[in-house]
Amino acid sequence: MGSEIRFEDRRFNPDLVDFHQHAKAMAASVGYTAKLEIDGQLAQLLRLRVAQLNPCSYCLILHSRVAADQGIKPERIANLPSWRESTLYSDAERAALAYCEALTIFNQATFAAAHDEVAKQFSEVEIAEIAAVIINMNVWTRLKLAQGATPVEAGEPV
Repeated sequence: MGSEIRFEDRRFNPDLVDFHQHAKAMAASVGYTAKLEIDGQLAQLLRLRVAQLNPCSYCLILHSRVAADQGIKPERIANLPSWRESTLYSDAERAALAYCEALTIFNQATFAAAHDEVAKQFSEVEIAEIAAVIINMNVWTRLKLAQGATPVEAGEPV
Protein backbone atom coordinates (compact mmCIF):
# COMPACT_ATOMS: atom_id res chain seq x y z
CA MET A 1 0.00 0.00 0.00
CA GLY A 2 2.49 2.61 -1.12
CA SER A 3 5.47 3.74 0.89
CA GLU A 4 5.92 2.84 4.50
CA ILE A 5 4.87 5.44 7.05
CA ARG A 6 5.99 5.79 10.64
CA PHE A 7 4.75 8.27 13.21
CA GLU A 8 6.66 10.68 15.40
CA ASP A 9 5.18 12.05 18.61
CA ARG A 10 6.05 15.70 18.27
CA ARG A 11 4.25 17.02 21.34
CA PHE A 12 4.44 14.42 24.13
CA ASN A 13 4.87 10.72 24.76
CA PRO A 14 1.46 9.30 25.76
CA ASP A 15 3.12 6.39 27.57
CA LEU A 16 4.12 8.86 30.27
CA VAL A 17 0.47 9.29 31.27
CA ASP A 18 -1.56 6.62 33.09
CA PHE A 19 -4.54 7.57 30.94
CA HIS A 20 -2.91 5.85 27.98
CA GLN A 21 -3.18 2.49 29.76
CA HIS A 22 -6.88 3.07 30.46
CA ALA A 23 -7.48 4.01 26.82
CA LYS A 24 -5.79 0.75 25.73
CA ALA A 25 -8.18 -1.21 27.97
CA MET A 26 -11.17 0.60 26.49
CA ALA A 27 -9.90 -0.07 22.96
CA ALA A 28 -9.69 -3.78 23.73
CA SER A 29 -13.40 -3.82 24.57
CA VAL A 30 -14.66 -1.88 21.50
CA GLY A 31 -11.60 -1.47 19.25
CA TYR A 32 -11.21 -2.99 15.80
CA THR A 33 -10.28 -6.43 17.18
CA ALA A 34 -13.21 -6.58 19.66
CA LYS A 35 -16.09 -9.03 19.24
CA LEU A 36 -19.25 -6.95 18.87
CA GLU A 37 -22.91 -7.56 18.06
CA ILE A 38 -22.81 -4.90 15.33
CA ASP A 39 -21.32 -5.68 11.95
CA GLY A 40 -17.54 -5.34 11.93
CA GLN A 41 -17.52 -3.36 8.70
CA LEU A 42 -20.04 -0.89 10.11
CA ALA A 43 -17.89 -0.45 13.22
CA GLN A 44 -14.88 0.18 11.00
CA LEU A 45 -16.74 2.77 8.91
CA LEU A 46 -17.66 4.56 12.15
CA ARG A 47 -14.05 4.55 13.34
CA LEU A 48 -12.87 5.93 10.03
CA ARG A 49 -15.57 8.62 10.02
CA VAL A 50 -14.52 9.81 13.49
CA ALA A 51 -10.91 10.00 12.27
CA GLN A 52 -12.06 12.11 9.33
CA LEU A 53 -14.11 14.45 11.49
CA ASN A 54 -11.41 15.13 14.07
CA PRO A 55 -9.01 14.85 11.72
CA CYS A 56 -6.32 12.49 12.93
CA SER A 57 -3.57 11.49 10.47
CA TYR A 58 -2.56 8.45 12.53
CA CYS A 59 -6.14 7.19 12.77
CA LEU A 60 -6.93 7.97 9.13
CA ILE A 61 -4.02 5.87 7.91
CA LEU A 62 -4.55 3.04 10.42
CA HIS A 63 -8.30 2.75 9.97
CA SER A 64 -8.21 3.12 6.17
CA ARG A 65 -5.83 0.14 6.11
CA VAL A 66 -7.96 -1.85 8.56
CA ALA A 67 -11.09 -1.09 6.53
CA ALA A 68 -9.40 -2.43 3.40
CA ASP A 69 -8.14 -5.48 5.32
CA GLN A 70 -11.71 -6.14 6.50
CA GLY A 71 -12.92 -6.24 2.91
CA ILE A 72 -14.58 -2.83 2.70
CA LYS A 73 -14.50 -1.81 -0.95
CA PRO A 74 -12.11 1.04 -1.79
CA GLU A 75 -15.00 3.07 -3.23
CA ARG A 76 -16.87 2.94 0.10
CA ILE A 77 -13.73 4.01 1.98
CA ALA A 78 -13.04 6.88 -0.42
CA ASN A 79 -16.71 7.97 -0.54
CA LEU A 80 -17.20 8.04 3.24
CA PRO A 81 -16.87 11.84 3.64
CA SER A 82 -19.77 12.27 1.20
CA TRP A 83 -21.94 9.40 2.45
CA ARG A 84 -25.06 11.60 2.43
CA GLU A 85 -24.78 12.01 -1.36
CA SER A 86 -24.04 8.34 -1.96
CA THR A 87 -26.05 5.19 -2.56
CA LEU A 88 -23.15 2.98 -1.42
CA TYR A 89 -24.44 2.80 2.17
CA SER A 90 -27.50 1.02 3.53
CA ASP A 91 -30.22 2.80 5.50
CA ALA A 92 -28.81 1.29 8.70
CA GLU A 93 -25.29 2.48 7.87
CA ARG A 94 -26.61 5.94 7.02
CA ALA A 95 -28.41 6.16 10.36
CA ALA A 96 -25.25 5.04 12.20
CA LEU A 97 -23.08 7.54 10.31
CA ALA A 98 -25.48 10.39 11.12
CA TYR A 99 -25.39 9.29 14.77
CA CYS A 100 -21.59 9.17 14.60
CA GLU A 101 -21.40 12.73 13.33
CA ALA A 102 -23.98 13.98 15.84
CA LEU A 103 -22.10 12.40 18.76
CA THR A 104 -18.66 13.52 17.55
CA ILE A 105 -19.71 17.10 16.74
CA PHE A 106 -22.27 17.31 19.51
CA ASN A 107 -25.35 19.45 19.05
CA GLN A 108 -28.39 18.62 21.18
CA ALA A 109 -30.91 19.17 18.38
CA THR A 110 -29.11 17.08 15.77
CA PHE A 111 -28.12 14.42 18.28
CA ALA A 112 -31.70 13.79 19.41
CA ALA A 113 -32.88 13.40 15.81
CA ALA A 114 -29.92 11.14 14.94
CA HIS A 115 -30.64 8.97 17.97
CA ASP A 116 -34.27 8.59 16.91
CA GLU A 117 -33.15 7.45 13.45
CA VAL A 118 -30.52 5.00 14.70
CA ALA A 119 -33.11 3.54 17.11
CA LYS A 120 -35.26 2.60 14.11
CA GLN A 121 -32.43 0.46 12.71
CA PHE A 122 -30.65 -1.05 15.73
CA SER A 123 -31.42 -2.70 19.06
CA GLU A 124 -30.57 -1.03 22.35
CA VAL A 125 -27.46 -3.23 22.72
CA GLU A 126 -26.33 -2.37 19.21
CA ILE A 127 -26.86 1.34 19.85
CA ALA A 128 -24.75 1.05 23.01
CA GLU A 129 -21.98 -0.63 20.98
CA ILE A 130 -22.20 1.99 18.24
CA ALA A 131 -21.91 4.74 20.86
CA ALA A 132 -18.99 2.97 22.54
CA VAL A 133 -17.12 2.58 19.22
CA ILE A 134 -17.64 6.28 18.46
CA ILE A 135 -16.65 7.44 21.95
CA ASN A 136 -13.58 5.19 21.93
CA MET A 137 -12.46 6.59 18.58
CA ASN A 138 -13.00 10.13 19.79
CA VAL A 139 -10.72 9.39 22.75
CA TRP A 140 -8.03 7.92 20.48
CA THR A 141 -8.19 10.61 17.83
CA ARG A 142 -7.91 13.34 20.42
CA LEU A 143 -5.04 11.56 22.17
CA LYS A 144 -3.15 11.17 18.89
CA LEU A 145 -3.84 14.82 17.99
CA ALA A 146 -2.65 15.96 21.43
CA GLN A 147 0.56 13.93 21.23
CA GLY A 148 1.23 15.16 17.70
CA ALA A 149 1.37 11.78 15.97
CA THR A 150 2.72 13.00 12.64
CA PRO A 151 3.21 10.74 9.60
CA VAL A 152 6.63 10.80 7.99
CA GLU A 153 8.17 8.61 5.31
CA ALA A 154 9.87 5.65 7.01
CA GLY A 155 13.25 6.51 5.47
CA GLU A 156 13.33 10.11 6.78
CA PRO A 157 15.61 10.85 9.75
CA VAL A 158 14.02 11.60 13.11
